[in-house]
Amino acid sequence: MSFSGDIKEELSKISNLANKDVIRAEFIGYLLSNNIEIIKNKISYSTENEYNINRFNKVLNNLNIDYDISFQGKVYKITFKKQEFKNIEFIENKIQISKDDIIDVKKEEQFFKALVRGAFLGSGSLNNPNNKYHLEILFESKVNAEYISRVLREFHIQTKILIRKKSFSIYIKEAEEISKFLALIGANKSVLNFEEIRVERDTRNNINRLVNCETANLNKTINASVTQIQAIKYLKQRKKFEELPDTLKEIAEIRLKNPDASLVELGKMLQNPIGKSGVNHRLKKICEIAEELQKL
Repeated sequence: MSFSGDIKEELSKISNLANKDVIRAEFIGYLLSNNIEIIKNKISYSTENEYNINRFNKVLNNLNIDYDISFQGKVYKITFKKQEFKNIEFIENKIQISKDDIIDVKKEEQFFKALVRGAFLGSGSLNNPNNKYHLEILFESKVNAEYISRVLREFHIQTKILIRKKSFSIYIKEAEEISKFLALIGANKSVLNFEEIRVERDTRNNINRLVNCETANLNKTINASVTQIQAIKYLKQRKKFEELPDTLKEIAEIRLKNPDASLVELGKMLQNPIGKSGVNHRLKKICEIAEELQKL
């Protein structure tokens, strides 16, 4: 099963069916999602997820709404009669949150949490966090997408809105925000699973970055060493090596004998040890002398 499937399975088992107001809010969330269709006097909700259909079935039973269930290929469909519902309105065969609906999460926190949960169950998804962080909910109406986005901002969860050809979506790509979202809708087990994967992924990425950084530094050291040795050998071939100051000849001979050593290690090998910057200065001077000689 997908990560989204695991989340929806968990949400479908939340035992809050006794609270009519909360269940009604979850029902509205479903209606605002992108998988709702209105044909004449009937409303249909379609999904391929069995946990979605099971949960919606329970919600309708709880609200005493008669319905029919059909199965076409891999798609489940629940159909029920169109009727008036508080907080929503019908506009050109679309269900839209009432423009006059006021968001006050402090007064009705459980209502808004259930509303977001219903919208996610209705048409939400979350990619496998092992691959990338991307949570998304699809809506047919821009008004609905903006409304749910505003609700989430009230809970300090930041989303972005994407306009598609025939729908609108709100999405989250930041791991911290996704974790907060899952906790908000009551997917507590999924939060733990998500955080475990997140820690493993972040640790793996950090290790890869360190390895890449060390590899880059090693390559840089090797390339610098090759350049320095070539300059030293060139000066010897041109019989100019003995003309160098003793300090440069000393570091040059040590570099020839220790091609893999770092600047710090080379500095410690000198008769009078010096630091990394001092070693770098001397070797750089040797390279500059060789370059000037090549121009003659």
